[in-house]
Amino acid sequence: MNAPQIISLGCRMNIAESERMRAMLVGERDLVVVNSCAVTAEALRQTRQAIRRARRDHPAARLVVTGCAAEIERGSIGAMDEVDALVANAAKLDPRAWNLPGEAPPLAPARTRAFVAVQNGCDHACTFCVIPQGRGTSRSLTVPQVLAEIEAHAGAGAKEVVLTGVDLTSWGHDLPGAPRLGALVEAILAAFPGLPRLRLSSVDGVEIDPLLFELLAHEARVMPHLHLSLQHGADLILKRMKRRHLRADAVDLVCRLKALRRDVAIGADLIAGFPTEEEAHHAANLSIIDELDIVHAHVFPYSPRPGTPAARMPQVPREAVKARAADLRARAAQRRAVWLAGLVGETLPVLAERGGTGYAPNYAPVALPPGTAAGTIVDVIPSGLREGLLA
Repeated sequence: MNAPQIISLGCRMNIAESERMRAMLVGERDLVVVNSCAVTAEALRQTRQAIRRARRDHPAARLVVTGCAAEIERGSIGAMDEVDALVANAAKLDPRAWNLPGEAPPLAPARTRAFVAVQNGCDHACTFCVIPQGRGTSRSLTVPQVLAEIEAHAGAGAKEVVLTGVDLTSWGHDLPGAPRLGALVEAILAAFPGLPRLRLSSVDGVEIDPLLFELLAHEARVMPHLHLSLQHGADLILKRMKRRHLRADAVDLVCRLKALRRDVAIGADLIAGFPTEEEAHHAANLSIIDELDIVHAHVFPYSPRPGTPAARMPQVPREAVKARAADLRARAAQRRAVWLAGLVGETLPVLAERGGTGYAPNYAPVALPPGTAAGTIVDVIPSGLREGLLA
């Protein structure tokens, strides 16, 4: 192999960081990097699986593991026979960690959608989560740093910028004056009047500041797509997770936003089978999908993560966890199917990606006419659905 291979697991932060590593390591030969995830026991299992597969596929390459698993499970990952070296999660974008010259990795400009990580780490202590151990405390890029990165992407032709972070809505808490995320979004829109699309990745609803809410509700260039780090629909479970919101907070937020911007599409992360979850709690989890009209659902069956408080709580039997996750996915699929069917016949401005598909502003996936160039925004009037895509 010549160019390095980067295998990215887990969150959008890892995806964004992998692209920067790919640009930074472009001259390296016979190198495989596994940018790992350890958010759940299942994620750790998949990381180990990816490491073993990478070694089978590239037996002569140097195999380096970085990411959260390389931080949290340093001893066990480093002891794997397939692994040649570990790079600390906090150092993976530092050229010196890879024995390269320079102080900062180059950007990897995207031609379509650019993921810009404006925040890293987390200051909270959700009982199921080990991410603070893997990524440390919350750190924010300054406004000038964010604008410089977006300028590079925009100059390369990116039509959409996606702001990402481990705890995106905590952006700015560590900066002078403690600005809020709304101020950053406003600064981006002002600095790049020609940028057609700005999208937010997962947010914590209780941290949406008034300016950010106004921009989500009224600014056409901020995409009508809100993905909530919701986790559950039952208040008792939310309290045992040590989340900072209750069900009513999420309902109120979505109702207020939809009253002002009816086309906004709601997404959410939901955990099935959290410790102590009873059937009534599961029913509340199912019903929140309908009440919020969640059409972009990410469902996670709970798996105990050693070292977290939730792992010491009374566990739900594994078969029940799997069944409840299947229930959530089925209910979410029903809502999504109805939503997609309701978009048939509408004119949708779609940002074309590679492979003949693209996304509408509300993140509905759309099949594009043959020959549509990646990176262009085209109007599509879908006449039906085909394999989950508007077409």
